[in-house]
This record gives sequence, C-alpha cells and structure tokens, in this order.
Amino acid sequence: MTAPVWIWQQPDWPSFRWQREALAPLLRDCQQAYGQLVGMVGAVAGDVQAEEALDTLLSNIVTSSAIEGERLDVGSVRSSLARHLGLAEANPRHPSLRSEGLAELMLDASGHADAVLDLTRLLQWHHWLFAAQDALLPTRIRIGALRGDEPMQVVSGRIDRPTVHFEAPPREGLESQLDAFLAWFASSREDTALDPLLRAGLAHFWFVTLHPFDDGNGRLTRALTDLALAQAQPQAIRFHALSASILADRTGYYRSLEASQRGDLDVTAWLQWFLHTLHDSLLQALHRIDRVLAKARFWQVHRDHALSAEQIKVLNRLLDGGERGFAQGISAGQYQATAKVSKATATRHLADLLEKGCLRRLPGGGRSTRYTINTPACDLPLPVRATPMEDSTS
Repeated sequence: MTAPVWIWQQPDWPSFRWQREALAPLLRDCQQAYGQLVGMVGAVAGDVQAEEALDTLLSNIVTSSAIEGERLDVGSVRSSLARHLGLAEANPRHPSLRSEGLAELMLDASGHADAVLDLTRLLQWHHWLFAAQDALLPTRIRIGALRGDEPMQVVSGRIDRPTVHFEAPPREGLESQLDAFLAWFASSREDTALDPLLRAGLAHFWFVTLHPFDDGNGRLTRALTDLALAQAQPQAIRFHALSASILADRTGYYRSLEASQRGDLDVTAWLQWFLHTLHDSLLQALHRIDRVLAKARFWQVHRDHALSAEQIKVLNRLLDGGERGFAQGISAGQYQATAKVSKATATRHLADLLEKGCLRRLPGGGRSTRYTINTPACDLPLPVRATPMEDSTS
C-alpha cells in the first residue's frame, strides 16, 4: 500500500493531535496579551476606539489580499468600512462594488460571532469576495459555489515542470467533508477541553486543507479564523490584525502549512506557528494602543497651552512616531517643511514648544539638532477627548 502523501490521506483524518506541553507557554502569552489589550482599549475614548477599529479592519482586509499578491484600492475599502460603521470621513471616496463586498465579508466575520456558520453563509462570503467580478471570471471561478471536478493543486515553477506544494482532497465527497468541518466548528465552541485559540488554529488549518473553492480559499480561511477569534475574544477582535502578521512572515506561513499538510495528524508545529503569529499581532496592537494612550496623556497635560495650528500639526506627527517618519525626532528644517512656515517661524515655534515643555532636545547640536516629544507621566487619568483636531487645510 502506498504511503500517504497528504495529511487528508491519513486513515484517521481529520483526528488531529497536538502536544499540549509544547503549546502551553504560547497559549499563556496570547491569553495574557489579550487581557492587556482589552484593558487598554477600555481606557481609550469611544470615538478613538471606533477609528482604531476601522484601521484594524482595513489592515486585515488589505493584508489578507496582499498575502495572495493582490493590491487593493485602500481608500475605496476604507470608505466602504466607514460607511458600514457609520463613521464620518474627511475626504470620502465612492466605494466600488469590490470594496463593498470585502467590507461586508470582514464585518460579517468579525462582527457576527453568534451567527451560525453554515454552507449558505460560506457561499455568501465567496460572493462578497468576488463581488463585481462575475463577468470578468466566468470560466475560471465558480462564484458562490464549491470547486469543480478537476484536481485542486497549489503549484509554482515552470508550467512544464511545476512543483506541487499541496493537493486538496478530491471533489467527490467534498460536501460531506465540509459538512463534518462545519459540524465540528459549531460543536467545538462548547468544548471546554479545547482552548478557543487552539480551536481557531485548527479551524484555519482544516478549512484551508479542504480548499473547497476554485479561488479565494486563503482569504476565506483567514476570515473564518477571524470569526473563530471573535467567538473566543469578542472585545478584542477588532483591534488586532492577524493577517498583517501573517503577511509579515508569508514565507513562513506557506512553509508551515505545506510541512503540516505533508505530515501526519500531529499538527503541533502548525499550531506553534499560528500562536506565535497571533501573539505578534497582539503585541502590535498593544504597541499601537499604547501610542494612542500616550498621545491622549500628552494633550491632557498641554490642554491649556495656546498653540498654533501648525504647532498642533507637527506635535501630532511626532506623537504618531514612526508612522509619520519622525521616529528619530524632527529637525528645524523638517519642522519648516511639515508646518509649511518660514525658517524664522519654525525657529520661533520650536523655542516656544521647548519653553512650554511640549518638546525636548535630543543629543547633538547645530544643524543636526533634533527635537522629540517630552513624554508626560503615564499615570494620568484620561479625558473623553484628548487630541486636538488639526486644521485639514494646513
């Protein structure tokens, strides 16, 4: 008898196994990070929470597509998300049908944790994923339907000598295999012996191995994983972007999947990679929320200082740190360019900000002198709104 090549050919498929002691430290790290994230988000003003959630959802959509090599119109997707969330935008874009479909998919997966995941819902997700592409892809992709009878393989390399990285289970029997997965997904939520984060990792691996559609399997797998994480931690799901961390290690992602899909039913290695990546996404979220809180504290300390619109603009750029290119502080020349003021005005503004304690000088002198935020104490209570609005025309 020929030895199994793929995990789904194992006699006990899909009776997965894993080594609990090897996963325990990673689980503790993730659970601790989740607790910190929920606590920190609770200290952020409601309107700022909404903006952070929007940015996270946008990141998840854009990076999940980027994993597959697709570049999206970020502005259009953001406008779709903002409209669905009821958030105002300074410069709204007209959302495309593509952006609307992706927003619907993301919001359904992350925001309707208690809705039943059945085949009808999965097919709707597939419709949303390929919204407005029916006419463009009439033969290659069966939109809103399971894949066809031809073998489903993930390949790379030359057309005449391709490297097969994975082959999915045959089309015959796919409905019953998918029914078994969906039944497990429903029942496992009530399984107290199965950690919810391990459940999310298992769901990701099982579904992407089934590969039930002609195209979009990776993106739907990550949406399904977001649903599982929303069921595990509903307060935190909209503030960390797992897909962004997967994209940061895309090679490791595919390598880990391929190795486990060629292995036996012990999926410890895959779950280790999954939990490590989940933890990374949580740390990124903690760093971002910490920066939001630091910004709020700064403006609370300096709420009574009379500052010009240009000074507020530059201070907000500095508070955003590396996101705006000023992780190493700002020079007088950069202040002048950012604020769009004269050299003399830039010098006067910087002196004023130093006197008021908003900035401090970094080591160095002369033309190399740089300035950074004078960070306030971290034990100050936060007001409802802490960040002054910039003049959008400045």
